[in-house]
Amino acid sequence: MGIVHPGAEMTPTKHEILTRWLPMQTWWPTEAEVPDFEANFRFHDPAGEVGIETFLLRIGGVIVQVPMTYRSAPRVEGELMGEATHSALGHRWVYLGTSDPVYVTATTAAISEGRGQVSLEDPDGSPVIRRTTATVRGSGAGSGQLHVAVAIAPDVVPPSVSGTLEATWAEQPEPVVLAWLDAS
Repeated sequence: MGIVHPGAEMTPTKHEILTRWLPMQTWWPTEAEVPDFEANFRFHDPAGEVGIETFLLRIGGVIVQVPMTYRSAPRVEGELMGEATHSALGHRWVYLGTSDPVYVTATTAAISEGRGQVSLEDPDGSPVIRRTTATVRGSGAGSGQLHVAVAIAPDVVPPSVSGTLEATWAEQPEPVVLAWLDAS
């Protein structure tokens, strides 16, 4: 389960962090504005220490995937995207998910074990429904190194994979491959 704190605020917001970070990436289209999130989903850290959330944005015909992790302390390694204050949890260091071993482990497990996104709950256990949540599912097979697509063309499937993570959401009813384990 993913814990959501109703009414809590994050300063700067996740969108503001992305608005600062994305234009600095060499793969980001020059002069492109950061759109609102089209969808998002969360995975669970079994230790309960790291928040794991992935955002999907559409730039023209391409879906951009940005996985993020939220930590209560800085890491020596990893790509820091920014820092924020969460009104219920305090100071957070926000990392690019692919540079965080907790994200890599959770995503690899979702693929190989056939799991999906976690359900969202508030701290007292009541379900939380969010309009933008994507539905993701691992293939239930595979091993090898995790590869996470940054830019996703909806009709492209990566070659030589042993397992995949696919997603659908309101604006994308046909499954797209977000991540895979290589076949080597």
